[in-house]
Amino acid sequence: MPQIQTILTHPGGAHKDELLACSVLLAIHRVPLVRREPTAADLADASVCVVDVGHVHDPALNNFDHHQLPNDHPPTCALSLVLQHLHLYEEAREFCEWLEPAEWLDCRGPFATAEWLGVERDILDKLNSPVDFTLLKRFAAISRLEPGEPLWEILRMIGEDILEYVKGLHERLQILEDNVVFWAIPHAGAAVEVLFLPRTEPPLEDPSMGMDRFIARRGKVGVVGALVNPDRRGIGYGLSRFRDDPRFDFTRIAQQSDVHFAHARGFVAKTSATDVSRLKTLIEMALTPSSQA
Repeated sequence: MPQIQTILTHPGGAHKDELLACSVLLAIHRVPLVRREPTAADLADASVCVVDVGHVHDPALNNFDHHQLPNDHPPTCALSLVLQHLHLYEEAREFCEWLEPAEWLDCRGPFATAEWLGVERDILDKLNSPVDFTLLKRFAAISRLEPGEPLWEILRMIGEDILEYVKGLHERLQILEDNVVFWAIPHAGAAVEVLFLPRTEPPLEDPSMGMDRFIARRGKVGVVGALVNPDRRGIGYGLSRFRDDPRFDFTRIAQQSDVHFAHARGFVAKTSATDVSRLKTLIEMALTPSSQA
């Protein structure tokens, strides 16, 4: 298979799907990006990666267009096809909540997407970002980008972050699977579960990353009420409510000698304690009176 020498997408108005598809590809291939209509020779040349234009989906020739798909096909955009080619699509759909709405917006438009989301059409406009506007505007204005140019480098960084997030979260979930312990804390004649992540070697840069996804995968949303994670700034641990569970109020432990921070709203606290039995005691003390047995 020839090495990709050029990434080509359509001219004119730019959309988020081809911008992100090109970004992911630029994170892998340090090549020029061109915006023009493809020729038959381009589509037949695997060294030219044709994205979101050309009416051909042929990964063997690095052609990734979705516009020829039938109307009843599940919403699929250029980014979908590139991620499928990289064998990252299923994980991206699971880990990146923004991907499916992006597919819907590109394939079905804002009115159908708003209906699918169960919101009014104007809500989508309220979620627009000037970051999106500027990137798409500047992307639409170019005909060619070379490595080293500011916009090319920004697109590459976006692609790198998408790939690192998807691959990194996959690895993080495995680390959590190997290390997490669930504590059952008695309350109200039953138990509330607390997720405890001990310190790992090497230490995790962001101990809380992937927690929500891990708990959801375990089917424990609504069961887990709090998290105990290594504190990134000290030797102790952070204690926090999971999804703002009202059963825990960490202001209740603010006066403990080994608690050096408790947020006034009660959703998080920091302790220098490292002993598991002491951490469990602090968690039990943080249960609100209405939640205690």
